Amino acid sequence: MSVDDELEKIKQNMLKRMMSLQSTKASTLKAGAVNELSDADFQKAITEAALPVLVDFWAEWCAPCRMMAPIVDSLASELSGRAFLAKLNVDNNPVTAARYGVMSIPNFIVFKGGRPVGQVVGAAGKPSLVQLVRRATL
Repeated sequence: MSVDDELEKIKQNMLKRMMSLQSTKASTLKAGAVNELSDADFQKAITEAALPVLVDFWAEWCAPCRMMAPIVDSLASELSGRAFLAKLNVDNNPVTAARYGVMSIPNFIVFKGGRPVGQVVGAAGKPSLVQLVRRATL
């Protein structure tokens, strides 16, 4: 293979990577923010995401859920570029909560390629949630 052929191959690979990055921008999820999901948009959002999606299944009346909210907010910016963060209110969106067997809240499920790949139930600490996302990116 000549140097010109090798350079052309490198250019083609770079072009493919750039094109795939452009398609990730079309995601319905915003990086660096906690995205609010509903039964109507949940499946589309987790399926289109190029990165893992950590979803916080919660409810307003849940004290541990409210305790976890600042941690989820801080993780949104800390994990930007590595994962998306989202919340789903189980009282307002019972179909999705039932689909994934959410019986206790807070319940954190990480999705990759539209499928659940890890879960933590209860008021987990920040390190547990970071580890959950880290395992999904391997």
